[in-house]
Amino acid sequence: MNRVSIAFRSVLLAAVLGLASGCAAFGGSAPANEEFSAYLFAYFTGNGPGEEQIRFAISEDGFDYKALNGNQPIIDSKTISTSGGVRDPHILRAADGKTFYMVATDLYVPQMGWNNYAIVLMKSTDLIHWTSSVVNIPQTYPEPFGNVNRVWAPQTIYDQATGKYMVYFSMKQGRDPDVIYYAYANEDFTGLEAAPKQLYFPPAESNTRACIDADIIYKDGKYHLFYKAEDGDPGIKLATSDRLTEGYALYSNRRIDRSRNPVEGSGIFKLNNSDDYILMYDVYTRGSYQFTRSSDLLSFEVIDDDITMNFHPRHGTVMPITGGELARLIRQWGSLADFAPQVTSEQVKVRNVSIDAAGRTVRLPVKRQTDLSELDPGFESSRWVTVAPKGPQDFSKGPVDYSFSLAGQEPVVFKVSAVDDHNPVLDGYYADPDILYAEKTGRFYIYPTSDGFTGWSGTYFKAFSSENLVDWTDEGTILDLETDVSWTSRNAWAPCIIEKKIDGQYRYFYYFTAAQRIGVAVSDSPAGPFKDSGQPLIDRRPRGVRGGQQIDPDVFADPQTGKNYLFWGNGYLAVAELNDDMISIKPDSIQVITPDRSFREGAHVFYRKGTYYVLWSEDDTRSENYRVRYATAPTPTGPLNIPEDNLVIAKDPERGIHATGHNSTIQVPGTDEWYIVYHRFTVPEGIRMGGSAGFHRETCIDKLQFDDSGKIVQVQPTLEGIAPIAVPR
Repeated sequence: MNRVSIAFRSVLLAAVLGLASGCAAFGGSAPANEEFSAYLFAYFTGNGPGEEQIRFAISEDGFDYKALNGNQPIIDSKTISTSGGVRDPHILRAADGKTFYMVATDLYVPQMGWNNYAIVLMKSTDLIHWTSSVVNIPQTYPEPFGNVNRVWAPQTIYDQATGKYMVYFSMKQGRDPDVIYYAYANEDFTGLEAAPKQLYFPPAESNTRACIDADIIYKDGKYHLFYKAEDGDPGIKLATSDRLTEGYALYSNRRIDRSRNPVEGSGIFKLNNSDDYILMYDVYTRGSYQFTRSSDLLSFEVIDDDITMNFHPRHGTVMPITGGELARLIRQWGSLADFAPQVTSEQVKVRNVSIDAAGRTVRLPVKRQTDLSELDPGFESSRWVTVAPKGPQDFSKGPVDYSFSLAGQEPVVFKVSAVDDHNPVLDGYYADPDILYAEKTGRFYIYPTSDGFTGWSGTYFKAFSSENLVDWTDEGTILDLETDVSWTSRNAWAPCIIEKKIDGQYRYFYYFTAAQRIGVAVSDSPAGPFKDSGQPLIDRRPRGVRGGQQIDPDVFADPQTGKNYLFWGNGYLAVAELNDDMISIKPDSIQVITPDRSFREGAHVFYRKGTYYVLWSEDDTRSENYRVRYATAPTPTGPLNIPEDNLVIAKDPERGIHATGHNSTIQVPGTDEWYIVYHRFTVPEGIRMGGSAGFHRETCIDKLQFDDSGKIVQVQPTLEGIAPIAVPR
């Protein structure tokens, strides 16, 4: 399923919230006369206040997950824990098929840090109502666990040999490494029968000592124990045994997960009506969650592109459920939004479908030249939702009423409008746009960062061209670090470009960020391809600068003197004069001209009516308050005059627009007509993405205006964008 199809569902969630085949060794089979046809995901969301609580999400296919209860807790942690917080929930169906057990870590990080002493045991017969008890390990078993200082990530599994439920978890005593232990729960699942025993013993020659977050599943006569190795390269490893409580042998010193980053909190489950398994885990340093798929539990393939979630989980588990249990969960915690129809029409920018919660309206931004008199949004819904009307409707005369009803509930009516929004101007995730009008071709070109990659990890650059600033053509990849650049292959960011006529021929000099250094490539065409110079142009901080990065170049040709300048810097702003070859700088010309403490990155310089304007981005690109400020100067290198009110563009929460920054500008040739090109969080989902919004950005264009004194009039960012323009001939 396409990731962007979740946009309508997740936004509608905010709008209408409040409306109303298992393995016996792992968990119970489905109740009599029922089959597993859906999934329940138990998770928590973070380390902050209110985040260490159990939440539920559901899925009908194991790939598309929807939060229940508006992503709010289904149990108040304060009522079931001693700390006020619970995390790492694990849920299990009992062998009888109709009882459920859930265990969790009793920990509230804001007050306790990473030290805790207890786990929470819970029991339910309907998935709605839960009884609970707390087991404090050092209090209950002072010998030999009186000095235990953390008890983490409990899980439960049914032991067929004993007919009991084994609870297993990691514990740390004093300065010793974390060790995985187990104990059997008592008959009513309110405590443990006896003191825990060590479950897994990593071999002496392995590179693993500290082990946490164990997760066991039974397959082909063996118990597969996935766990996080804390030492060295933190990730998921696998040990196997033909006995549940002993004999686990390490499969390999290599990580079994497919991430290059530290991960934890593995959760393994079998897909209904399939021989395949899903292994998911928390990529905690990146604020993301990864899903992988396997048929043998030994080799896994990343399937993140197949997964959609309208929430951001931390360390959770998935359990198969029946259609009846799904219906029960929906009745208790569901809303229409949980099963909201998807907009699937190819004529709609489905990523940017947005909702006005108070006004009960839906905004469908359509692609250019769409016939609004006969538009079918392509609402596709689950079997739980009824949608009316069906088929093409006439949106040319205004909004159309659509009725959505969930499982027999009263229908909810939304006025659905189709609008010709021009922002974003590029289809997809693109950021840090630099714009050029090429005299050679008579077209505009945008050169952005290719976005949408976790941690800004893109490796290639593209170009887009237009005759009117509204209709853009993808010119393809113009420079690929992995194939075209010899000195690095990572972090392709924030390019800029200049057109120069040399000996009667047009040449294009393309300055780009890669691996926190600045390179330069050259082409005879604004659409590339570009040839790298073979070495970085800027690879160190200016003298006297102690922090920041060598990123975000901006090239500027001074119309007064004919000199060419390169600006760059994160945390500082540097400028140097370029040599005539345009691929080297004059070292003695380097100056640091950081405007003030608001400067973060993304400098851009332009000239208008005798004044030089220096623009920059303030705050962090992951922040909703990322915005643009400016100064003026009598020369390209200063001195800078910073107006008292120097905001160029900032967020507009009322319209769902956030993090407007890292811009360039364009003057329509032969006129005093100016436009600002910038990026923002993807609309409307970005504001709900957390830190990952900082690499899910979209490129937009709005009009840039000046008052009679030359002061920049603050730009109002829009969804509508600008009308097509014509270049005077």
